[in-house]
Amino acid sequence: MSILVIAEHDNAVLKAATLNTITAATQLGSDIAVLVAGHGCGAVAEAAAQVAGVKKVLLADAPHYAYQLAENMAALVVSLAGGYSHILAPSTAGGKNTLPRVAALLDVAQISDVIKVESADTFVRPIYAGNVLATVQSKDSVKVMTVRGTAFPAAVAVGGSASIEAAAPAADAGISRFVGQQLTQSDRPELTAARVIVSGGRGMGNGDNFKLLEDVADKMGAAVGASRAAVDAGFVPNDYQVGQTGKVVAPELYVAVGISGAIQHLAGMKDSKVIVAINKDEEAPIFQVADYGLVADLFTAIPELSKELDKLKAAG
Repeated sequence: MSILVIAEHDNAVLKAATLNTITAATQLGSDIAVLVAGHGCGAVAEAAAQVAGVKKVLLADAPHYAYQLAENMAALVVSLAGGYSHILAPSTAGGKNTLPRVAALLDVAQISDVIKVESADTFVRPIYAGNVLATVQSKDSVKVMTVRGTAFPAAVAVGGSASIEAAAPAADAGISRFVGQQLTQSDRPELTAARVIVSGGRGMGNGDNFKLLEDVADKMGAAVGASRAAVDAGFVPNDYQVGQTGKVVAPELYVAVGISGAIQHLAGMKDSKVIVAINKDEEAPIFQVADYGLVADLFTAIPELSKELDKLKAAG
């Protein structure tokens, strides 16, 4: 079986979610190709070629792939699909935008959010916000799948020696165009790649109070996240959102502050290695998944935590 993994990148850096997807691909077979489509993205192709387990990198470099618009990406993937039994992409905004189009054009069913590979045609995926795990089997000739990165370890990014081949670009579909983007600039780690995340919920009260969490996060080298309730209330931008309709994360440490623990939020963080919850409501659902819980007023607990972190830093 030959597997095609669609790389996620920004034309300069291969995104971490691709490495997790490659690990899932290795559980399907050893003949793994990675598609790098972009513009001026040669460095990404070289990085993909170094990933352990990758046998071949297909490089499609053209101006209309600069922002990996789903319509153009789908046409490219379909043009290459004939030689592959499985087509995989990370379960990110990009993968969720592109692969449904690929599946429709190939007239096959898409399998979303795969968290376990049982066999070449049988997979496990969460449904009902992760409360139920469904085992699904596909008889389609090509399996089109998005992979939840938090369920698979990252492939080793060095040590590989895959060949790099040019892939003929498909024609520009001409039905969508990139207008612009506003990126949040931060010295903190990205949510999906952070080892430690400090998240706030509706209990923070307002956006200004998130400065308390940002102070603690900076001292811990952590990323800052938020529940959907906090984002909907306008406390923080939506790129902070952790949850079923936000970002799915699995850091080594997740600190939930003033978050009640709605199902939507738990679906995005319950795979974290260690979960610490701080909430004044001892009946909050977040305590059901927390490894450590503190029933306290966050406006007392967080400043105390900040002071203790200062003491640890001073002690070396």
